[in-house]
Amino acid sequence: MDFEAVIGLEVHVQLKTKSKIFCSCSTEFGAPPNTHTCPVCLGMPGVLPVLNRKAVEYAMKMALATNCRINTINVFARKHYFYPDLPKGYQISQYELPLAEDGWIDVEGETGIRRIRINRIHMEDDAGKLIHDESRPVSYVDLNRTGTPLIEIVSEPDIRTPEEAANYLRKIRQIVRYLGISDGNMEEGSLRCDANISLRPRGEAKFGTKAELKNMNSFKHVQKALEYEIRRQTALLLDGHEVIQETRLYDASKGVTHSMRGKEEAHDYRYFPDPDLVPISIDDEWLDEVRNSLPELPDAKKSRFVSEYGLPEYDAQVLTGSVDLAEYFEETVRLYPKAKKVSNWIMVELLKLIKKDDQELSACKVTPNVLAELLSLIEKGSISSKIAKKILEEIYEKGGRPSEIVEREGLSQVSDESALLTIVEQVLNDNPKEVEKYKSGKKKVMGFFVGQVMRQTKGKANPQMVNELLKRLLDEA
Repeated sequence: MDFEAVIGLEVHVQLKTKSKIFCSCSTEFGAPPNTHTCPVCLGMPGVLPVLNRKAVEYAMKMALATNCRINTINVFARKHYFYPDLPKGYQISQYELPLAEDGWIDVEGETGIRRIRINRIHMEDDAGKLIHDESRPVSYVDLNRTGTPLIEIVSEPDIRTPEEAANYLRKIRQIVRYLGISDGNMEEGSLRCDANISLRPRGEAKFGTKAELKNMNSFKHVQKALEYEIRRQTALLLDGHEVIQETRLYDASKGVTHSMRGKEEAHDYRYFPDPDLVPISIDDEWLDEVRNSLPELPDAKKSRFVSEYGLPEYDAQVLTGSVDLAEYFEETVRLYPKAKKVSNWIMVELLKLIKKDDQELSACKVTPNVLAELLSLIEKGSISSKIAKKILEEIYEKGGRPSEIVEREGLSQVSDESALLTIVEQVLNDNPKEVEKYKSGKKKVMGFFVGQVMRQTKGKANPQMVNELLKRLLDEA
C-alpha cells in the first residue's frame, strides 16, 4: 500500500526583546544560571505580570509577514502543567482568542512552490531549562529563560514530505531574521520545532493517528526524525498494527525516535483566561503603525532582484537568503554596477570561503568596497581572474586592499604583446607534438598551450592576448 505523510509543524520562536514578556528581567543568552530572574518570572505569590508592548508588536509583525488575520481582541490564558522548569505551575499562553489566524507562506516542495497554511500565531512565555548531569542521575534547573517572550506558529497539516517540512522551517527562520524579531538560532534554542505526523493511504481524505515529535533544534534533525517516523509508521500499518497517539523524542545519535509520553489534549491543560492580564485591544492605528514598519520581505526582495538586476531566479534566491547577504550584494552593485558579475563572485568565490569557516558575513574582511575594487581591477585588465581569486583569499584571511596587494606583490597582469610573444613562441617550440595535434584538427590542445603560458607567467598573462597570439602563430605554422 502507498502511504502519504500528513505533517504539521508547531514552531516556537523566541522574540528578541531586551526584557521578558511580563517583567523587566533581561533576556540575554549565556548569563550564569538563575541570575536573570525576579519574583514575577519565578511565579512568587502576589506578583502581577505587566505585558511587554514590544513583544506584542514583534508578534504582530510576524503575523502580517505571514498573511495572517490579526484579531483586534486577543486574550492570555493559563495553560496548566507541572514540570521542574515551570515555577508557576502553568504557562501564560493564548488559547481561544490568539493574536492571529488564517495565514500562509509559500515554500519549495518536490513539485515546485507549495502554499502552507498557518492555523494560528499566539504569544506565550517560555519555560526554563533543565541541564542533565551525565555523571549522576540528577538535573539542574536554570530559570533564566523563564518568561522570555515566545510566539508559536502553528501550521495546518499541509506539509507532505520531510524535505518540505525543513524548507518550511527555513522559511520561518528567514522571515523572523528579516523582520529583526528573533535571531532564529536553533542551537541556542531561540527557534524550536514540534512536528505532528500521521500516514494515510494515498488519495484518502481521512487523517491517520498522529505522533508528535518534540523539541527538535535543527533543520537536519527535523527532516531525519520525520523520515524515520514515516518508516516506523509504515511498518506498523503494513503489519496490521495501529499507530499510537503519543509524544516522541528524536535521538540524533541513533537516528531514531522513542516514546516519551501519551499525547496530551487541550482539556489536559485546563485552560482558562488569566485573571491578572487584561485582553489586548489592537486598533487600526496601532496595526497601521506596525504594518508601515515592515521591511521588504524575502519573496518581494527576490522578485525585485530578478526584475531590477536581471538576475536568474536561482541567483536571486541565494542572494536574498539573508538580510546581510542581500544588503552586501546591493552595496557592491552600487559601487560596481554589473549585477551578474557581482552575483557570480559572491556565490561562487566569497560564499565558498565563508561556508568553509562557518563565518558570519558581517565579520568578513572582504567588504563590498573591497569586492567592487577587485572586480574593477579585473575589468581594467590590471589583473587576471585567476590572480583576483588568490587576492580574494588573501584579503579574506588577512585583510587589505586589492590595489595595495597587487602593487606590493607585483601581480599586475602582463599585457605587453612583445613580452608575451616571446613566451608563446618558446612554448610552441618546446611542444612540437602538441603543435602537430593542433594542426591535425585537435583544437582542444589550445587549452594546454594557454596553461603552459600561464604557468611561465605565474598566472599574470592577459588570457585574451595569450589566446590571440597562440591562434595567430598556430594558424601561421
